[in-house]
Amino acid sequence: MRFYSAQDVDAALTFPTLVEALASAFSGGMTAPKRHHHPFERAGGPAGTHLLMPAWTDGVDGHIGVKIVNVIPDNGQRGLAAVQGAYVLQSATTGQTLAVLDGLRLTQWRTAAASALAARYLARPDARKLLLVGAGALAPFLARAHASQRPIDFVEVWNHRADNARKLADALNAQGLRARATEHLQEAVREADIISCATLSNHALIAGAWLQPGQHVDLVGAFNLQMREVDDVALKRARLYIDTPAALTEGGDVALGLQSGAIAASDVVADLAALVAGAPARSDAREITLFKSVGAAIEDLAAAMLVVRRSDAA
Repeated sequence: MRFYSAQDVDAALTFPTLVEALASAFSGGMTAPKRHHHPFERAGGPAGTHLLMPAWTDGVDGHIGVKIVNVIPDNGQRGLAAVQGAYVLQSATTGQTLAVLDGLRLTQWRTAAASALAARYLARPDARKLLLVGAGALAPFLARAHASQRPIDFVEVWNHRADNARKLADALNAQGLRARATEHLQEAVREADIISCATLSNHALIAGAWLQPGQHVDLVGAFNLQMREVDDVALKRARLYIDTPAALTEGGDVALGLQSGAIAASDVVADLAALVAGAPARSDAREITLFKSVGAAIEDLAAAMLVVRRSDAA
């Protein structure tokens, strides 16, 4: 059994290869039951969330994997990412544990790659300006992932703490992505081609009235029903997509819009599996598209298998 650190995961993965691995996973050959989702109280802080996310490959000589995740909303005050966890990869033939991977880093890679896979179908091919709403640990991965699928040449960063937006913009510039921080969210939304939100906001940050024809909205945060990143107007104006059917009942935004009656289930055009299989995607250059992600266990399994395979081949 081998342990793969965050550095090992980084060394093994690139976004073009991971996006292709996720496309293959959503094409079939993997099974993922409903994840276990348990809130728990914490002394002196907001409630946390404990998740167990199993998946396995179909057929012989396959793999079984499970991600053990804890979401701690106030971890930013400790200088830690909100999402913490580990991934255990096992043989479906013998049941032996093959590897344990850094769960946070695996989550960052696969979450960003899923957004990029959706953008392959939903963002305009000429999308060049990306707005990151939120400057947490996931944000730089989202920037690189989207840039792997679209010709992104400028990244704007907004965060409720302006200093963190400036730090992220500096880091992206150092990585070769032209970026700057902004404190003017409405203006930044109006000017972006792709708007990628990864926050823990309890209220809508993006007003639907701000959206412009041709934009793609990527919603990654709002992981429970108390959180929200866009308002109902945004949902009504956009052509809606989700990563898995779990997004209809879990997470904010789409699930909350369904609960309130602002949108109907029939307004959701397709999930990632259907998109990969050829479901209708963006229909014209002026359409507004919106993708809501809540995470999928097959993404973790596909990413973990890719890490091990590429590491063994190195």
